[in-house]
Amino acid sequence: MQRKGVRAFSGHSYGHTGHHHGGGGNHYSRLKPVELDPLSEYGLPSKGEKRLLSPKVQESYYSKIAERYLAFCTEAGDKDNLQKQFARLAVADTTPSSSASSPVISVPPSPLTSAPSTALPLPTPTSLPTGSFPDITFIATDNSKEQDQSGSLPSILSALRKLREALVATQRRDPFTIQVYLFAIRLGILAKSFESYYPALLYLLRSVHPFSNLTSVELAECVSYLVLDTACRRQDLAGAFKLREEYKLKDKKVDAVLKALVGDNYVLWRRVKRGVDGYRVKLMEFADGDVKRRTLMAMGRAYLSLPREFLEGQMEESWEGLRSKYGVGWELGGEKGEKVVIRKVGRG
Repeated sequence: MQRKGVRAFSGHSYGHTGHHHGGGGNHYSRLKPVELDPLSEYGLPSKGEKRLLSPKVQESYYSKIAERYLAFCTEAGDKDNLQKQFARLAVADTTPSSSASSPVISVPPSPLTSAPSTALPLPTPTSLPTGSFPDITFIATDNSKEQDQSGSLPSILSALRKLREALVATQRRDPFTIQVYLFAIRLGILAKSFESYYPALLYLLRSVHPFSNLTSVELAECVSYLVLDTACRRQDLAGAFKLREEYKLKDKKVDAVLKALVGDNYVLWRRVKRGVDGYRVKLMEFADGDVKRRTLMAMGRAYLSLPREFLEGQMEESWEGLRSKYGVGWELGGEKGEKVVIRKVGRG
């Protein structure tokens, strides 16, 4: 009886266990698996991450970064939405201005639409060591919807920082390193993240180029970015001229930007801005507010009144924007507010 009881209990036990296990399996199968972001798989090498010190892991990680960027561009839907994503991440220029009335603020038109090319000037990593990779260009879709992807760009920039730290730690200075740094610089400029592109520029020019020469085109590109950043964001014109002479940069567009800044020539500034690519436009935007503010001050000294349409067109800003962003204290005149009264002439 005892043995039968044991067998009966054992049979019941196994039967129950099997039923419970099956039910448990169905229960757990309904739980969503934890989705680990491939870009968050590794930490910063400066914080102790060792896995990224392997060359193969570095190349594989870069492939994931490039794939994420391609997906980001595709899911943006259209050019306008992609511009908005970059604008959300753009770092406002908080450099003290010569006029303390209001902060330096970049204003329309969009830098990407101002570029001579119709295609967005996006970073283009090519010929990955792990296999061929197409140039990254903007992919427009017919059924585009504005999506909030502002979290994608920071994750890409963060992943590029991890990879750059790994390349520095392993003292890798081969063509792959150049490719990674060029991609990081271009993306950082589009996002106006000087924390990303500025140190990358310095390291590429000072530490990588002497060992693994950049092509003449790549060198001119990077030097022009460094000169424009020094002049526009850092507001160091003397340093910009020094860098131009140090690297023997021959670039008429960069020369024109420096000339416009030195002479407060807004007409030249607008002409150059419309004739350069989107990367340079983004760098010029750091000085856009100061240039426009000085131009408004000059208009205030030279004119008694101006047509509102002319003023808004020249400043590329609405009347409300001029008042809020640049502290314009002028008044509107005319029957429909079509005239801007700068100074009122007293009647004797």
